[in-house]
Amino acid sequence: MGLVNTPTLETARLRLRKFTEGDIDALFSIYRDPEVNTYLPWLPLTSLDQAKAFFAERYAKVYEQPMGYRYAICLKEDDVPIGYINVSTEDNHDLGYGLHKRFWHRGIVTEAGKAVIEQVQKDGFFYITATHDVDNPRSGEVMKRLGMQYQYSYEERWMPKDKTVIFRMYQRNFDGENDRVYRKYWDNSSVHFVEENI
Repeated sequence: MGLVNTPTLETARLRLRKFTEGDIDALFSIYRDPEVNTYLPWLPLTSLDQAKAFFAERYAKVYEQPMGYRYAICLKEDDVPIGYINVSTEDNHDLGYGLHKRFWHRGIVTEAGKAVIEQVQKDGFFYITATHDVDNPRSGEVMKRLGMQYQYSYEERWMPKDKTVIFRMYQRNFDGENDRVYRKYWDNSSVHFVEENI
């Protein structure tokens, strides 16, 4: 059996599944909140029409591919999206996530992340990476709880917000190659360094 695009996953509290057109209101609620989107590159959505276009571009188009990992995070009790989590199939295998602020500080992203990581490892990924803005250290704590280790920091001009950000890059290798470090962010940035005691 071949790989499945965004296979549905379940944890103790959560159901991780594809977003559907029926989720537009919930998706809009997540992506419209300025606080939720403070440390993300895109601007908060301002209308349901924008949410529909965002769904079509960032989710529906990916679901047409042979494989992908772009999940709605739902509580089992009602199956309504309260956040998202994804892993890129590009060479960075970047892990990204966001959660409606009503559900912060309950371990939900960590629980979802463990399930998604288990899936991509089973599907043959050798590693994953993740990055966070230095001004958002809580995200780094999530990465650590998911078994990821800090590798380096680098500067990037983030669009469309048009601001300069220092990111910390974390990585987890699955195959015992513990010296493997994904270097593209380092190589592409003229400002890069290793911080102590992260």
